Amino acid sequence: VLGGPSAEHDVSLVSGRAIAAALAERGHDISGWLVDLDGGWWRLPAEAMSVSLEAKAFDDPQALGAVGPLVAGRALEQIRDNDPVPVVFIALHGPFGEDGTIQALCEAAGLIYTGAGVAASAIGMDKVLFKRLTEGMGMPSVPWITAGAADWAADPRAVQTRLADFARDLPDPRLVVKPSRLGSSIGISIVHHPDDAEYLGGALTDAFGYGDTALIEAYIDHPRELEMSVVGNSPADLEVFGPGEIFSGHEFYDYTAKYSDGVSETTDSATISPQMRTRIHDLAARAFLAIGATGFARVDFMASGEDLYLNEINTIPGFTPISLFPVLCRAGGYDFGAIAERIVELAIARDQLSPRRVLTRADLP
Repeated sequence: VLGGPSAEHDVSLVSGRAIAAALAERGHDISGWLVDLDGGWWRLPAEAMSVSLEAKAFDDPQALGAVGPLVAGRALEQIRDNDPVPVVFIALHGPFGEDGTIQALCEAAGLIYTGAGVAASAIGMDKVLFKRLTEGMGMPSVPWITAGAADWAADPRAVQTRLADFARDLPDPRLVVKPSRLGSSIGISIVHHPDDAEYLGGALTDAFGYGDTALIEAYIDHPRELEMSVVGNSPADLEVFGPGEIFSGHEFYDYTAKYSDGVSETTDSATISPQMRTRIHDLAARAFLAIGATGFARVDFMASGEDLYLNEINTIPGFTPISLFPVLCRAGGYDFGAIAERIVELAIARDQLSPRRVLTRADLP
């Protein structure tokens, strides 16, 4: 399942088609399902899953020969009815795909699906909830504060004053403003002058365009951006790979820097001290297990000197040709197709430990 009604729609198309091609190469029977920007579901013909197609071609699913559109429930019924023992590989990024919504739909339809469950997906997608949980467990993060769209609409001056006061207590007054529930660096701004009401207001307005809560973080000057890949369902089978490192071609790793060829560089073997390597592996595993994640995730960090900060978790990380998640997994012997297949295996294993049965009146207390 790829696409989705979110700002990360186009990234999902690249991830989904790459995953489908890799699994088909390994002998799996694949059917593609597109969720369009309006939330309609379309069953795609095999040729529409070609990785050579441009994202804009999917703006008109009927031109691709797609069957639909269907509402979500009916589409999932067709997936269940048409395919023998199907596994839904969720290749959706952002709201609807990564926040527990489609996971709940799959649960209701009785379908096996990849990645984290409903609760873990919801916590992982919400940066504020994730920070509250992990900070409460003693994991380090940069200083942060939140702002709500309702408060902003009611009294913007009060919100600006509160954030300016927060900034003045920091060693560096600059702030990072981002939507609480979105990925791919969309809607993020660096506020260089928090005392400038117009400047700060523009950043908040941009963030509120993608949700009702903005996360405001302390700015770390020239941080190292480190990423870890985590694969598994439990402490017993957990594999942690990395860190990789990102060298952004922009002030921060924004959408353009992330997905445009030649703007940024990455490495799958960041040079860090043995002590930091031990800490980052431990924190990546702890963050994954803390939210109850299963299957796979990417855990992101920032480092300044030997100071290490947990940034966020992505329960459906990118599977594009330039994404670090699958590249880091090579350290465990997984090529692109093998890690996609491992994720399917983990989905089946998790489902087998969660038996589905119909209750009868005799089962009730």
